[in-house]
Amino acid sequence: MKSIHVSIRDQQLTVVEDEKPIRTYPVSTSRFGIGTEEGSFKTPTGRFRVAEKIGSDMANGTVFVGRVPLQPDEAPPPTEDQVTSRILWLEGLDEQNANTRDRYVYIHGTKHEDKVGTAASHGCVRMRNEDVIELFEIVDEGTPVVIEA
Repeated sequence: MKSIHVSIRDQQLTVVEDEKPIRTYPVSTSRFGIGTEEGSFKTPTGRFRVAEKIGSDMANGTVFVGRVPLQPDEAPPPTEDQVTSRILWLEGLDEQNANTRDRYVYIHGTKHEDKVGTAASHGCVRMRNEDVIELFEIVDEGTPVVIEA
């Protein structure tokens, strides 16, 4: 069984299978710190699961708005926190992070790949597009996720 472990301190995501790390990727968690408050743009901690995988077979760099891929002729929204390539939508399993899915906290690709490895997101776990595509392929919906400080 695979699981995902995110270290906010190290800005790293590790995929573990049978208690052995099989992949490690740099990530970017919230520049606003750790927390679960609605509208806080903070990264929650605790136990989660991948509730839904979105974006299978989409091109690298595809921009999603409301979890729907933009068409090539549509202009991307004027936001610095674009969701690109793939979405792994997280659901909180602990009392304090039970609102995670309603807060739309994802593991997703970003156009700001140069900031991956530093705390720069708006609460989600950002990854390089190539990395999130690989992660998407090796984990399933229901995969356990732990995010810790």
